[in-house]
Amino acid sequence: MNKDLMRQSVGYHGPALLSLLKSEQYENPDIQSISTEFLKTAIHHRKARRSDNIAIQQFVARKADLLFAPTWKSMASTDLNDEETEDYYAIMPPIEQLMEVPSDDKRQYFFRDIERGDIVIGRVTSIRDFGFFVMLISLGGDLVRDIESLEITALCPIRDVPSHGKHEDPMSYFQVGDLIRAALKDVDRYHERLAVTLHPSALPTHLSHWKLGVISREDLPTYYRRNATLGNHVAETYDTILHQTLGFANPSTVEYLLGKLGISEIDSPSLMRGLQSKNFIGDDYAAALRKKQSASWALKCVKTGVDHFKAGRHVDAMNEYNKALEIDSNNVEALVARGALYATKGSLSKAISDFDLALETCPTHRNAKKYLCQTLVERGGQLEEEEMLTNAENCYKKALKLDQSFGEAEEALQKLRKRMQKSIEKKEKETREEENKVEVSSAEKLRKLLKEEKRSVGEMVQFFESSTCLVNIISDEEKKKKINFFIFN
Repeated sequence: MNKDLMRQSVGYHGPALLSLLKSEQYENPDIQSISTEFLKTAIHHRKARRSDNIAIQQFVARKADLLFAPTWKSMASTDLNDEETEDYYAIMPPIEQLMEVPSDDKRQYFFRDIERGDIVIGRVTSIRDFGFFVMLISLGGDLVRDIESLEITALCPIRDVPSHGKHEDPMSYFQVGDLIRAALKDVDRYHERLAVTLHPSALPTHLSHWKLGVISREDLPTYYRRNATLGNHVAETYDTILHQTLGFANPSTVEYLLGKLGISEIDSPSLMRGLQSKNFIGDDYAAALRKKQSASWALKCVKTGVDHFKAGRHVDAMNEYNKALEIDSNNVEALVARGALYATKGSLSKAISDFDLALETCPTHRNAKKYLCQTLVERGGQLEEEEMLTNAENCYKKALKLDQSFGEAEEALQKLRKRMQKSIEKKEKETREEENKVEVSSAEKLRKLLKEEKRSVGEMVQFFESSTCLVNIISDEEKKKKINFFIFN
């Protein structure tokens, strides 16, 4: 039970809600266990209201166990500033601008709903010694109001203007015409007077991230900027403007708004007791139903594609299979049918990829396994023709892994292994022959070298022998000359 929320509710509606809670929720132990003193203390904080809405109080009392249940905040809310959320969801101008609401009623509702700590944006109209006055043009934070035409003025006293130095005049930082973002400090509903402050401490916790002080036109709320452009199109309806916003076309709008409110999409609460999440199983939720619906639509496309395939219109069949897979990317029948068409057209690699995806989604699908085995064998034959024997062997092995009794794959694998064995033996034989040729050529070269060496040695011997004979002849001639010399002398 969210006690803080209950305290706020009782503080707003008063004793009437307190008595209704006790009577309507008499069987709820959580509410009955809450002390009366706790609820009465909340009443003391109640502010004066023009009237009480009995119907709303009765509704809160009847639905208290649901409204104050903690499941409303089942996850952390996402807080983004105005600029960051502009394209996440439709930010609309104030609803009263599209209606003929009198200015007096606008003014009355403004002072009824405004609270201390709310953020207001205005334009400085005059600067005095005791502070400056601003003319309000819009609201910041969570409230959205069309107030620029109401000419509501607020005072910012000099004591509520932060000083940037001990001896500096804080009013010197402001000029007439400046845009100011401030927090409401005091509200006099009876005299319709407002006082604002620029001290951040005046902001509540959920608005503490806003900066107070002088701002530019780019810092104005998105709804105010769109409000200014709407003035020229008063005849446009709320529905027309809604559809023109960029955020309305965001497909994740619902998820974002649920996150902004802190409500879980999976375990979302409901104020209708018959729609409580505990009464439903997982297959009853939108995600599961959407999955079933997509599978049904995809199957219709597959059936149409099969009819086109049987009639020989392969292009139309492929378009239907692709459409089915766009609707349901994991549709097994569409993957198998497209894979079969790829195989028929000779795109075996694409066919194998589709069959693999189909078996990942449904490992027991008979046709997917059958077609994949046949395609793997055919692909293996292609790889054999391309002399990519190892890849072909992997295809046959994969087919046998899927179906050990697949005879075509076993026969193809045996033939391939014999071929690979013969190829290995042939390569080994060629290698040996090449080695022998190398050995023979080496021996021939050695014999040639030896013959040349032997020839060179013989020539050298002959040379030396002829040289020796010449020396001997010369020696004999010299001897004869010496003998003749001695004889004649």
